[in-house]
Amino acid sequence: MDMTGGSGQAVAIARPRIYPGWLVVAAAFSGVMVSFGSLLVFTFGVFLKPLSSEFGWSRESISAAFGIAAMTVAVSSPMLGRLLDRYGARRVVLFCMAVFGLAVGSLSFLTPNLVHLYAAFFVLGAVGNGTTQMGYSRAVASWFDDRRGFALAVVVAGVGVGSMLFPWLAQRIIDAHGWRAAYQVLGAMVLVLGIPLTALFVREHPDSAGPQNTAAGSSVREGLHSRAFWLLVAALFLSSIAINGAITHLAPLLTDRGISAEHSALAVSVLGAASLTGRLVTGHLLDRCFGPAVSFVLLAGVAAGIFLLATASTGGTGLLAAVLIGFGLGGEADVTPYLLTRYFGLRMFSTLYGLTWTAYAIAGAIGPIVMGRVFDVTQSYSSLLTVLSALTLVAAMLMLFLPAYPQAQRDQVAGGLKCA
Repeated sequence: MDMTGGSGQAVAIARPRIYPGWLVVAAAFSGVMVSFGSLLVFTFGVFLKPLSSEFGWSRESISAAFGIAAMTVAVSSPMLGRLLDRYGARRVVLFCMAVFGLAVGSLSFLTPNLVHLYAAFFVLGAVGNGTTQMGYSRAVASWFDDRRGFALAVVVAGVGVGSMLFPWLAQRIIDAHGWRAAYQVLGAMVLVLGIPLTALFVREHPDSAGPQNTAAGSSVREGLHSRAFWLLVAALFLSSIAINGAITHLAPLLTDRGISAEHSALAVSVLGAASLTGRLVTGHLLDRCFGPAVSFVLLAGVAAGIFLLATASTGGTGLLAAVLIGFGLGGEADVTPYLLTRYFGLRMFSTLYGLTWTAYAIAGAIGPIVMGRVFDVTQSYSSLLTVLSALTLVAAMLMLFLPAYPQAQRDQVAGGLKCA
């Protein structure tokens, strides 16, 4: 193993056997596993029918809560990014994780007043991105160079593990003890798994003058004037509408077609398993291939999965669609932070990452609400899913217009524009 994380420097005998950067990765993995992007997003559909049955709320009304959280993420992400660039990950992530865990647990006390639901999701959105890979990526990237893609992939793999575990766990608790108990357990898991390792291990590389120099890179102004940045934003926006719409309604969509609740929850978990695989495979490829080309393949696969979901009528078809969507979704989560570091460096990475999340979250608010609205009006998701598939394919094609990496980054990436 390259104990320097791929920097190429010699390792002194006195150094620890485990490169400290991998401890940062492990802590980040644990935190991301119980984050907004894992625990809340992937269990939302599991709670949709129980909440509708308990309070008589429409799916559109419940989906609006997810939209509120997504819009709050959109507004708060640039501010969180700025705080991360200024104060580092540990302080920001710990605060956000504590508030997030308590807010998830508070959902067990929901009342028939929709304002209560919306207020809780507003808070969840305000701190949500501080718990995700956005909160950890700058610290992780500062420890790695040649293996940066894989290191970031391991972190984002936490979302895949969480998305496999939590839909299944939530459904089991709902079946045995009710949805209120499920929210209490999920909130407790955030606090137990998210906070201790972050407090112990998450920090940036101490040598700012070394090969992981966090002072190098573009300013926010330079990033906003870059064609590469806006192509990334456009692709994220289009794909987020489709992906978030599909995954938040996946479980009810399948049960509406006669598939059991248990098998529908399994499809969500399979999506998470595919997402985990996609993250790790993509991380490996990003260290060897031109990132935008990798992204094109991933998004094309998502488009195929969403198109298949439009006509899925059996459990097997639903599982295949979930695999395609999950694999591409997982890989794309690696692509964005990696490409930001390659095009713009680490100087204002978190702020620029936060701005991309704004686009992603606004689109993420639109997708589930539109899905809920279309179902309430037509009692079907099929025609809309076909449109969403086409949007995702357009997003894939946009990635092909991204330029080559800047010269300084091309010198660091083996293989240049080809797979090594």
